[in-house]
Amino acid sequence: MTDDKYLVTLIRSPIVSTTRAVNNEATPCVAFAYLSAYLQSKGYRAHVVDGIAEALNRVWPLPEFPGYQCHGLTFDEVVERIPAQTRVIGFSTMFSGEWPVVRTLIRAVRRRFPEALIVAGGEHITALTEYSMRDCPEIDVCVCGEGERALYEICEAYRDGRDFAAVAGAAYLDRDGALVEIAAERIREVSELAWPVWPDGYMERFWAAGKSYGVQTARDMPIIASRGCPYRCTFCSNPRMWTTRYILRDIDDLIGEIKSYVARYDITALQFYDLTAVTKKRWTLEFCQRLIDEGLDYLKWSLPSGTRSEALDSETLAMLKRTNCNYLVYAPESGSPETLVKIKKRIELASLTQSVLEAKRQGIVVRTNLIIGFPHETRRNVFQTIRYGLYLAWKGADEVTINIFSPYPGTEIFADLLAKKKLTLGDDYFLALTSLNSDYTMFNPLTCNDQLSSRELAIYRIGFMLLNYSVGYIRFPSRIVRTIRNIFFGGGAAATVFEHRIKDARKKAAARRVGTQAVG
Repeated sequence: MTDDKYLVTLIRSPIVSTTRAVNNEATPCVAFAYLSAYLQSKGYRAHVVDGIAEALNRVWPLPEFPGYQCHGLTFDEVVERIPAQTRVIGFSTMFSGEWPVVRTLIRAVRRRFPEALIVAGGEHITALTEYSMRDCPEIDVCVCGEGERALYEICEAYRDGRDFAAVAGAAYLDRDGALVEIAAERIREVSELAWPVWPDGYMERFWAAGKSYGVQTARDMPIIASRGCPYRCTFCSNPRMWTTRYILRDIDDLIGEIKSYVARYDITALQFYDLTAVTKKRWTLEFCQRLIDEGLDYLKWSLPSGTRSEALDSETLAMLKRTNCNYLVYAPESGSPETLVKIKKRIELASLTQSVLEAKRQGIVVRTNLIIGFPHETRRNVFQTIRYGLYLAWKGADEVTINIFSPYPGTEIFADLLAKKKLTLGDDYFLALTSLNSDYTMFNPLTCNDQLSSRELAIYRIGFMLLNYSVGYIRFPSRIVRTIRNIFFGGGAAATVFEHRIKDARKKAAARRVGTQAVG
């Protein structure tokens, strides 16, 4: 399969945010790297149009959505980059807050390519499959859940002129307009999948612009060591997207991928994008030992997505430090025992706290993620979380973030809120999601709590953030020197996400000034 008939184009839309947001960061698209690799292993050609990567730091307004803007390529520029011979065009929507922009882009692409097969997938599509297809009839078929095998089989069926009724994970509207959804099947042999394929010059764009998911080094490489998560937290869409099957990659396969990046890119760090990276102590210790044995322990590595603490005892944390783990994110989510039970976050808060403090004792930069405003929460529950966060900051956690609960599609809480008619699907809801925890200047965010107003929760969030960093810098004054050094003089380094975001905001401001001068 080498002719143009088998060209698949994968499209990523630009980032959408409010005009005042500072926390919507551009990151490499791991999903497309895996999809490209899988398609190519089956004989297809994959072309990626990344609306974010190809115009980093460029911002333009959205006239149809006042108060919002996009970061990246314009819709016309995305369409122009699609090869004319493309027969299948795939879109990915990870966050529901992106949906109004993705829908607009899909419509623009359909006008230019009326005969192409348009496929949509990702977290949003998986969670709201029928809604998305009816809201955007330009979509021909959806991929629900894991994408590689389903997209390939859709391409095969389309090539052979067959319908998609036998494709696990496919969903479409039949001739009568009824939804047909075929149950997805998880890929179990994840260590046999082809390693991600990154287009020439792709990662270099992110490095040159200083973009990364977690803390920044000169050449950060995304990597995934596992798929799925074995837990059922009620605020998370993982059970819908991945089921609760948790699969760790074979360490030989993972080390081989890392060595290939060292050889090709001369990387300086690894950033694990896993949902839950550390659950098994034995696997974690073996992985660290292999880094040492292979001479790879000079690489920094981090877990910016957040992980659990069960396997992170003193022995494991010592190995993380020995192998240059420079940033570790914990996800306790709440400091309220009642809330932890209600959201099915199966953790022991005392054990997690002990792990956080031990990580700090070992010299690892630590962040913890907390959430307030769950639908059931009282002011007492919220204050328990704030108090817990301040305790962690006082004890040395480098970053303690508090976000307001996001009612994301595909979660157990979302389904309950929708059934009770406390949410109304539409562009206002989706855009409110994208601004909820990226625009801290907003004092009327989307909230789902009947006992605390959105303004009160917003005040708690901004107040805690200011107090948290004040506590950290006052109690540990050496951080002031570190932050000033990294922001103003450390071109390729940041110790925390806070430092990284401040550096990025300065670069965006400089880019805007240059753009304004050029126009003038």
